[in-house]
Amino acid sequence: MSFPSPLARGYDGSPAPSAAAPAPAPSSLPSLPALPAKGRRGAPWLFGILVVILLGVAAYFLEALGPVASLVGLFIALVPLTAVLVAVHVVDRWEPEPKSLVVLAVAWGAIAAVAIALGVDLLLRLVFGVAETPAREAVQSVIQAPVVEEFAKGLGVLLVFLTARRAFDGPVDGVVYGALVAAGFAFTENIQYFAVSMIEGGTAQLTMTFFLRGILSPFAHVMFTSVTGFALGLAARRGAPARAAIGPWIAGMVGAALLHALWNASAQFFDFFALYATLQVPLFVLFIIGIVMLRREERRLTAERLGEYAAAGWFTPQEVTMLATGHGRRSALQWARTLRGDRTAVMKGFIADATTLAAVRQRMVTGRDQSAASDESALLARTVAARRALFAP
Repeated sequence: MSFPSPLARGYDGSPAPSAAAPAPAPSSLPSLPALPAKGRRGAPWLFGILVVILLGVAAYFLEALGPVASLVGLFIALVPLTAVLVAVHVVDRWEPEPKSLVVLAVAWGAIAAVAIALGVDLLLRLVFGVAETPAREAVQSVIQAPVVEEFAKGLGVLLVFLTARRAFDGPVDGVVYGALVAAGFAFTENIQYFAVSMIEGGTAQLTMTFFLRGILSPFAHVMFTSVTGFALGLAARRGAPARAAIGPWIAGMVGAALLHALWNASAQFFDFFALYATLQVPLFVLFIIGIVMLRREERRLTAERLGEYAAAGWFTPQEVTMLATGHGRRSALQWARTLRGDRTAVMKGFIADATTLAAVRQRMVTGRDQSAASDESALLARTVAARRALFAP
C-alpha cells in the first residue's frame, strides 16, 4: 500500500475494511455511546504524585523567595503563560486534546519538571560546592540546564505517550503536549526569575527581566520541547510500541537540548540581541512554518480517512469536504446557527466525533490499536445521531 507522505505511513499489509453503512434508522434518537476512557485521560496516580511534589516546590519557593516576591512573580508569570496557552489552543483546534491531559501536561512541566531540575542542581551543589566561577556558570547554563531540563520536560511528554496512547495520534499531538509541558515549566521558572529580579533590583530589573522572558522569548521553552514531542508523534503515527518509541524520544530530547544550549550560549557568550535577530527569530519562523505544514498534513489525513467512510456510505462527499477543511467547518457552524433552536453545539459535536473517527481509522490502518473497532462503532453511532438531530424538524 502506498502512502502520500511519510507522516501517513503505517505497517505494511492490507488496511482494515470500513464498516458498511446501516439502513435508514427510525426518527427517534438513540442514546449516544460514550468512548472508553482508557488511554484518553490523565492517569490519577500521576496527578497524585504531582500534588505531593507541589507541596515541596511551594515550600521551597516560599522559603527561598518569600511570600510577597513569590506572589508577585506568580501574577506576572501568568502573562506569558496565557499567551503561550492561547497559541497552543490555536494549534490544537483541529483535534483538541482531552482536558485532563492538557492539565496533566502543564502540571508536569510546572511541578515535576521543575522539581527534577532543582533536585539535580541541589545535588551537584552538594557534590561540587557552591562556589560560583565563570567556568561553572557557563557549564551550568550551556550544558547542565539544557540536558537536565529537557530530560525533565521530555519525561512528561513520554508519560503522556505511554499512559494515553489513544489521545497521542501523531506529530501535531506531540508538538501540543511538548508545548504544554514547556509552558508549565516556563511558568514556574518565570516565577523564580521575576521574584529574584524584584528582590535584587526592584522595579527596574523586574521590568527588564519581564521584557527578556515575557516579551522576547515566551515561546523559547515551547520550541525546544516541541522537538521531543514531534519525535514521539512520528513514532505514534507509525504505530511504534512503547519500547520502539524510546529511540525517537531520546533523539528528540537531544535536538531539544541542542536548541536550548544554543539559546543559552547566545546570552552567555555573544551579543544576545544580535544573535536573537539573526538566528533565534529565523528559527522561530521555521518553527511556525513547520506547525502550519503539520496542520495541513492533519487535514489531509482527516479527508483521506473520512473519504474511506464516505465510500462505504457513512458520509457524503460534501460532508467530507465540510469536515476536513477549515472553511467547511466554519460554514457548517454558521448554517447550524440558523437552524431552529440554534444547533451549533450539535454541529460542534458532529465535527469533533468525525475528526476523532478519522484518527481512530488511522490507528486501524497502522494496526497499532487492537481495540479501535469498538471506538469506531461508538463514533459512527454518534455521527449518525448527530446528523439526525441536525436535520430534525
